[in-house]
Amino acid sequence: MVCIKEVERFSPAEKAKLLPGDKIISINGNEIKDVLDYRYYICEKKLSVRVLRGEEEKTFNIKKGEYDDLGLEFETFLMDNKHSCRNKCIFCFIDQLPKGMRDTLYFKDDDSRLSFLQGNYITLTNMTEEDIDRIIKMRMSPINISVHTTDPELRVKMLKNPRSGEVLSYIKKLADAGIEINAQIVLCRGINDGENLERTMHDLACLYPQVSSVSVVPAGLTKYRDGLYPLTPFTKEESAAVVAQVEAFAAACKNSLGSSIIYCGDELYLEADLPLPDGEYYEGYSQIENGVGMIASMKDELDSALEDEEGDESERTLSIATGHAAYGFILECTEKIKAKFPNIKVNVYEIKNDFFGESVTVAGLVTGRDLAAQLADKELGEELLLPSCMLRYGGDLFLCGKSREEIEEELSVRITLCENDGYEFLEKVIGR
Repeated sequence: MVCIKEVERFSPAEKAKLLPGDKIISINGNEIKDVLDYRYYICEKKLSVRVLRGEEEKTFNIKKGEYDDLGLEFETFLMDNKHSCRNKCIFCFIDQLPKGMRDTLYFKDDDSRLSFLQGNYITLTNMTEEDIDRIIKMRMSPINISVHTTDPELRVKMLKNPRSGEVLSYIKKLADAGIEINAQIVLCRGINDGENLERTMHDLACLYPQVSSVSVVPAGLTKYRDGLYPLTPFTKEESAAVVAQVEAFAAACKNSLGSSIIYCGDELYLEADLPLPDGEYYEGYSQIENGVGMIASMKDELDSALEDEEGDESERTLSIATGHAAYGFILECTEKIKAKFPNIKVNVYEIKNDFFGESVTVAGLVTGRDLAAQLADKELGEELLLPSCMLRYGGDLFLCGKSREEIEEELSVRITLCENDGYEFLEKVIGR
């Protein structure tokens, strides 16, 4: 059962006289456990909604448009508790967080419902055959799966969960049922790279087109690894070797299947000091939220935006702060903009990650504490432009717990956030 929190005015639910506090037992005879059940079973023109009101069960018959909402709100988005991760992955980033951060940062999510609704990646280890059957029945597609390796024994070692190997069979079951899958391989040096990576790529490519894309990203390693599995980062040369291996396999897939399927994350190219592929290579950017093709996408958008600009003599001074990985690219972007807006002065600052350790180079893990310390004596101009991924959803807090307002006060500058979007970046830099 799920409890109704609010009933929207003039909605089908209000007209049927459903009330806050009613607990939905079933819709058209189907038990309602969470948001997926609810969303799936309300897609009918005629509904028989059975609820528990106090101690009494009541049935309400509702007519509405097939895909119209009932107009109900619930205590939580999922109408249920989140499913937490049951693994102890050797590369888990949450295990590498220092103490004293926001409580929500320590929650390990592994919820298949959020994979479908929000794009989260899941390991399948806390799922049952019944859960898989429900995904197939409801056509929940695509599903994002953290695979890491298709070797059952190695997957058990990497995830430290005895079910890790056996649940690999769920991937084929989903694929056989026509469910689209985006897969992820978090690569650990000396563990699932080399020959094992080749095997994993081959096994996943055999399930194309249901496995429609695979990302290969390096494990993020912070300085807080005392007592954890001994992992070391890929060197520049090793990163280049991984890129070469993945690109060779992707080229073979492109030739035989018509799609590259498998892509390296931008971080591997940057660590290897290699040029990134152009936008067409990523075939629609299916894994851009996983750091695959983000730079190519922003580059293409910025180039397109600049084509439509005549430029002018407007003057302003601003600053941009980013992590080591994107620093060179952001410099290139600002030089392109200054070619058409020569009187705009842009100071680009590379922030070293003292909070998590220098091996962490992505902008999304730069903290407010490091920003305040490293920009304290810098020329910032009238505005500090930051990638929105530095702050949590809503743009209010950095990972270290410092607020946007605190950093603005410490640095005496207005902070403006920018999405990973070339059009928006241009507008924010020139001050529109």
